[in-house]
Amino acid sequence: MWVVEVEGLAKTFVTGWLRPRRREALAGVSLRVPPGAIYGIVGPNGAGKTTLLSILATILTPDAGRATLLGLDLTREPAAVRQRLNLVSGHANFVWSLQVAEILDFYARLYGLTARERRVRVEELLDWCELTPYRAVPYNELSTGLKQRLALAKGLVNRPELLLLDEPTVGLDPDMALKVRAQIAELRARERVTILLCTHYMREAEQLCDQVAFLKRGLILAEGAPADLKRRLGLGDAIRLRITGRLPDLAGLPGLLHWAVQDGLLTCTVDEAATRLPSLLGMLEARGARVEELRVTEPDLEDVFVEYAKPHH
Repeated sequence: MWVVEVEGLAKTFVTGWLRPRRREALAGVSLRVPPGAIYGIVGPNGAGKTTLLSILATILTPDAGRATLLGLDLTREPAAVRQRLNLVSGHANFVWSLQVAEILDFYARLYGLTARERRVRVEELLDWCELTPYRAVPYNELSTGLKQRLALAKGLVNRPELLLLDEPTVGLDPDMALKVRAQIAELRARERVTILLCTHYMREAEQLCDQVAFLKRGLILAEGAPADLKRRLGLGDAIRLRITGRLPDLAGLPGLLHWAVQDGLLTCTVDEAATRLPSLLGMLEARGARVEELRVTEPDLEDVFVEYAKPHH
């Protein structure tokens, strides 16, 4: 069974009265998320990511299409869906005067936890999110990073089977962003939760996600594991070498996609650098070329997204 199964989801917003304007936020999105996965929805701001999560969280209703979460129909069984998921926003906001522990206790009450269950769960989350020293601190006195860790803790109070994360590291400094990402990576094993992560940080998606879907202007451009998406486009890994001596003809080298020389720098694009580098170095050595400098770079998800966003795709 798929944890999330979406088919043809569409949503249009209308603004204005005398001259109404229509903005298509989702234009027929379809995707499937398997149990236990960290699935990324990546794309620029305005792509429709937050709209998609808001529909899955039952905050918005779609104009068309259907979705089932954990085997439950989103529109016919919204109350049952809400009990089994939770949403964490990168722009979370809580009552400014409530203390950290009070905020977690409040949301645990909303999910129907008993007094004893609330005490245990709040302590667990304070400890895991490293918020115990701040348990009595009012929300408005927390730093941005602590606010985001509190938002993540709040998203776990009901032990959700599906966790929706909307830009969880937006606005954080690099050190705090790394800490939050590490906690997200731990969640799968610790809580046995399936995670749907929306982000515009391509590196974040590549680090965390088993599968990603590229979303732009309400449409999914491509979907798959990051490595598969790269192979599908044939972008390859780049091997850059500065060599002296006579440059041999590299035509016919296994796995070589293309090569070029500029200002004494040889750039070879291969299907997989780890596999092809020994053969390339062996050929250069056999032909009398000497390698003085070597650098290997892999295409990242941003390169892949740019390719899929081009008109011919």
